[in-house]
Amino acid sequence: MNLAPFHRRQPIALPLAVFLVALVSALLARSALAAEASGSDPDWLMMTVELLGGLAIFLFGMSQMEHALKLVAGERMKSILAKLTTNRFAGVTTGALVTAVIQSSSVTTVLVVGFISAGLMSLSQSVGIIIGAKIGTTITGQIVAFKITKAALGMVAVGFTMQFIAKNERVKHYGEMLMGLGMVFFGMSVMGEAMQPLRSYEPFLAMMRTMDNPLVAVLISAAFTALIQSSSATTGIVIVMASQGFISLNAGIALAMGANIGTCATAILAAIGKPREAVRAAVVHVSLACAGVMIWLPFVTNIAGWVTAISPVYPDLTGAERLAAETPRQIANAHTFFNVANGMIFIWFTTQIARFVEWLVPDKPLEEEALIVRTKFLQEELLGTPSLALDQVRMEVMHMGETVNVMLQRIMPAIIRGDRAALEDIRKMDDTVDILHAGIIDYLGRISRQPLSAEQTRELLQLMDAVSNLENIGDIVETNLVVLGYDRIKDQIEISEATQAVLNGFQQAITRAVTAAVQAVAQRNQRAAQVVTGMKEEINEIADSAALHEARRLIAEEPNRIPAYAMEIDIIEKQKRIYYFAKRMARTVLPAAILQRE
Repeated sequence: MNLAPFHRRQPIALPLAVFLVALVSALLARSALAAEASGSDPDWLMMTVELLGGLAIFLFGMSQMEHALKLVAGERMKSILAKLTTNRFAGVTTGALVTAVIQSSSVTTVLVVGFISAGLMSLSQSVGIIIGAKIGTTITGQIVAFKITKAALGMVAVGFTMQFIAKNERVKHYGEMLMGLGMVFFGMSVMGEAMQPLRSYEPFLAMMRTMDNPLVAVLISAAFTALIQSSSATTGIVIVMASQGFISLNAGIALAMGANIGTCATAILAAIGKPREAVRAAVVHVSLACAGVMIWLPFVTNIAGWVTAISPVYPDLTGAERLAAETPRQIANAHTFFNVANGMIFIWFTTQIARFVEWLVPDKPLEEEALIVRTKFLQEELLGTPSLALDQVRMEVMHMGETVNVMLQRIMPAIIRGDRAALEDIRKMDDTVDILHAGIIDYLGRISRQPLSAEQTRELLQLMDAVSNLENIGDIVETNLVVLGYDRIKDQIEISEATQAVLNGFQQAITRAVTAAVQAVAQRNQRAAQVVTGMKEEINEIADSAALHEARRLIAEEPNRIPAYAMEIDIIEKQKRIYYFAKRMARTVLPAAILQRE
């Protein structure tokens, strides 16, 4: 059994344990008073163990299910996001679809931040996706509201068998998903049975009745969700409590609303210390959640009436039994209604919301931004979804490649006629390349600790090789070409117009090859990769022509002709070396069949 999803949920464990210990302590204190008054002695220890065990199974099952969904569909999620955001309505639909699959509005928001940073999406377009993400989170509530707990262990058994027997990787993932779903329902069943003695425990029922105050319920739910950082888990627990008849429909709706606000804590924490795009996306996330609750909180009773009219009823039952039978589905429907209704309202104001957030979170001064060297796209929140994390690495390779390309464009003018300041600026740019390289390698190392498919492992190794080749190109510019520029200044070497034309022409071809190699890696573009590998003959011809030119220039009667010849030949060799690393980068994208034909 794959335990990795549990490990990724560990940040939930400590705050959740603290909360539950506090809750259990309060209940034990009340039970002592009640036992003293009535002479009863409930088995609180057994109830607590069953409740905590059921909750652990429930959360672990959710993690298993989400992990399998990401593996099955995660590869396509980023491309769907990129292609289906042409208008606000497509954005909402896309955000809902992606979040329903990866079960995390925070991860969807992080992807959006990456697109904004790369200039592929405007903040206005991202608002629609974030609205859709809120709708997508309601799928968990709908799933757990189904009363199929009797089939839970059967689903676990079938899912485990599929993982154990199947040889196809995709079938194994479907088995993991089914097993996770079964554990969700089994955990609900265990929690429900553990809570049954509380049906007749008046102090607990009195405490639950305080939830009928919508404001109190929203605040409690928001605080709990902020602690466990999962609105889906909160909604699932609320539905479990409703299935035991502990909370009314009004209280359940208010608790679901509070979960929408509480989940914003994850977005806020993720935005701390991040670029302005991430902060703005988090502000959109928080603003939509808070505004939505403020709009609908006065109408909780009305929402309860509407969802009661469209949800299944059980008139043959009475009292707590009827409440337990009807309320879970009603709460799930209310949660969906609340988020869909908010989406229908906010979708007409995406431009205004974006302008408001841009005003609220203005750009930093250019001088301040220039001082900050950091990766732009590598986000912690995506590590649990390796396919998406690897895509972010590709975007970061493009970011790193932009800096290397600027170095390549500036180095030849700086060598030929630049001063020490121009050369020093280029040398400092390699420090940026080194920082980005270290960040990418560290991120890839953390991805490697996740459960990866064979294809993802191969892709990770290819990216590690490609980014190291790109860093080697930066090093050649810094440690070789910049030094040659300093030598030209020190020895007062004059490079002829004809030789300048040869060196500049060679450098343009090399820069073109590196640009195509970066594009090949960042976009998995095999055509661009073949362009790079296909330039081998062209590069060799240019190098031979340049060498022949230098041989002819050797006999020219000019001052410092021998030092100039040695320096110019060295430049040509370093340019050839840069192409070698560009070609190695490109080859990481090409399949084995094409490489064998080269």
